[in-house]
Amino acid sequence: MFISVKVTARGFIALTCVVLVIIEATQACLPYVTREAWDAKPPKSVEKFSGPIPFVIIHHSYEPAACYDELECQKAMQIMQHMHQQVRGWNDIGYSFAIGGDGRIYQGRGFNVIGAHAPRYNARSVGICLIGDWRFDLPPKQMLNALHSLIEYGVHNNILESNYTLIGHRQTRPTECPGDRLYTEIQTWPHYSPMMDVVDPNSIPT
Repeated sequence: MFISVKVTARGFIALTCVVLVIIEATQACLPYVTREAWDAKPPKSVEKFSGPIPFVIIHHSYEPAACYDELECQKAMQIMQHMHQQVRGWNDIGYSFAIGGDGRIYQGRGFNVIGAHAPRYNARSVGICLIGDWRFDLPPKQMLNALHSLIEYGVHNNILESNYTLIGHRQTRPTECPGDRLYTEIQTWPHYSPMMDVVDPNSIPT
């Protein structure tokens, strides 16, 4: 369920509220920013896959750096989309969602759209990027809370498998993403799996 609650005077962010029923009679509001609100360019094409989705893959952007207000985070999304579409030649921003330091969830490709964030997992995962460099510092509480809430939303709405597997990007290809500090953190979370699927790095596309 989506409830529009805010549009800034200059039209930068149309903030919507995703109502998540966590337990009976208890609701949480997810601050959710649509593609239109952060002024996303149209995707070159959209390929979908059926759910429920078995994998949740965590990323960090490294660059752009962490953003902490709506204008900074909107710009970060635009930078990532430009890099992915125009420089790397992908259909769209690679991630399913991104989370800003403002605690908002920014729509990337969305659920059940084939991404470009983790080789061999793009058609069976949701890729969530925490905007910033999380090699040495832990993302702030509002970012982690938004990440947990997004995952809960997916599970409670049967978009994610209830027994989904949580992994870091580095478990799918040789990379330091999602950053050592964030990766250490997610290893303590429910559903994390120590699976390492990279066997021959030379055989894995970038």
